[in-house]
Amino acid sequence: MSDKLNKAREYEERKEKMIAPEMRPLFHLTPRCGWMNDPNGFSLYKGEYHLFYQYYPYETVWGPMHWGHAVSKDLITWEYYPAAIAPDMEYDKNGCFSGSAIEMEDGRQLLVYTGVQKMEDEDGNIREVQTQCVAFGDGKDYEKYANNPVIDSTMLPEGAGKYDFRDPKVWRENGKYYIVVGNKTEDIDGQILQFVSDDGINWSYDKTVIKNNHRFGVMWECPDYFNHDGKQVLLTSPQDMLPEELEFHNGNGTLCVIGSIDENGEFCEENCQAVDYGIDFYAPQTIKTPDGRRVMIGWMQNWDTCGIRRDDFPWFGQMSIPREITIKDNRLIQWPAREIENYYGKRISRQNVLISDSASLSSIEGRCVDMTVRVRSTQAELSYKKFEIRFADNGKAYSTIEYDPVDNIVKIDRKHSGSRRAIVHQRRCKVAGNKGEISLRLVLDRYSMELFINNGQQAMSMVILTDVRAEGISFKAVGELLMDVTMYELERK
Repeated sequence: MSDKLNKAREYEERKEKMIAPEMRPLFHLTPRCGWMNDPNGFSLYKGEYHLFYQYYPYETVWGPMHWGHAVSKDLITWEYYPAAIAPDMEYDKNGCFSGSAIEMEDGRQLLVYTGVQKMEDEDGNIREVQTQCVAFGDGKDYEKYANNPVIDSTMLPEGAGKYDFRDPKVWRENGKYYIVVGNKTEDIDGQILQFVSDDGINWSYDKTVIKNNHRFGVMWECPDYFNHDGKQVLLTSPQDMLPEELEFHNGNGTLCVIGSIDENGEFCEENCQAVDYGIDFYAPQTIKTPDGRRVMIGWMQNWDTCGIRRDDFPWFGQMSIPREITIKDNRLIQWPAREIENYYGKRISRQNVLISDSASLSSIEGRCVDMTVRVRSTQAELSYKKFEIRFADNGKAYSTIEYDPVDNIVKIDRKHSGSRRAIVHQRRCKVAGNKGEISLRLVLDRYSMELFINNGQQAMSMVILTDVRAEGISFKAVGELLMDVTMYELERK
């Protein structure tokens, strides 16, 4: 073990003991200490779920990237493991960037990651040289391959940029290992490259899976590529996207491309959409569970909103709740992983409540809840113009979800949540028009809100750092409507 990795492990073990459990969410994974961004190596190894993450343990700001590590038996509660890798080699001395993991046939766990080394280019500019590297381990301790990197710029196809080349996602198929890697081309555009290997060590370029063709942003980061529900699916996170009506408003956002594989083995696009329509969601990775579900988890943050922070918090960044994803009518459907139901506590239900102004319902409150709200008009014609859910409310600070049934728009808003920074606080998305009928499922977990609209047709996520004692939940209508509410308190068992 290198001195750098040993230092990180000793520091995080000591620092974690100083963080009170109540300062963390119940179920959304936070870094053991310090800074967290992209999920890495989301994988199943020897019957347990492993989740690594981009990690700087020493401060709550981005720094030389390590890999943090946590393990779970059910995707919901996580146990911290020691940091897996540190930037301790010449080829990764400026950071061990994002990557993935897989169980090998010989029982070892393979980590594939991007090593970063700053070097001077031919024009005298300092550039990040990014290469793909591997490490092998037993689920807790890992050893980097002696002949890293295993893929460098000499193996790239013509036109591929040699500097922005990162975030390998690995899988096995037909006895071979494959990875897809994000790349920025020489003419400043995104593409996804595929490489193949017989042993996970000796790699060769296979093909270009997809080209952006200057549509969605510039560099395409953090790809994930898999077959599910009879479709081929690509997830990626483009940088510097331009909005298209109410799609792709996050600048650094998330993209789902759904398609099929033709007779020549080429990926054919059929639909493109945002993965999450909220404020805070980036770099998702997926896993296939033993029972065949595809589960996704993302970094619940946005690079443009990192100014929202609590100075009194010893951690920054959290992961989303794991989400089951399906493909229906060529659209991505997302739903909280069913394992969350094992943590349901008290159930509170109110049916056919008439809302004509504002209302608070007895026992409907809390900051760790899974609540489904269904509203509908009181008559055949639309009987209301706006519906609002206010939550994390203490009379001064609060956040809201608003539904406009006329224009069929849902808006999330945290501008009154206690933030002291003028950054992104609102996001809107277009939803299916159902004559004023809508279903809204909120998962609140202390410092976040994840919203699933109309049984997962769309998801909207945002971080809220309001004092955790702000537990009020209320409802308001312009006009009148009927509302059903079912809420479960969430609790650790």
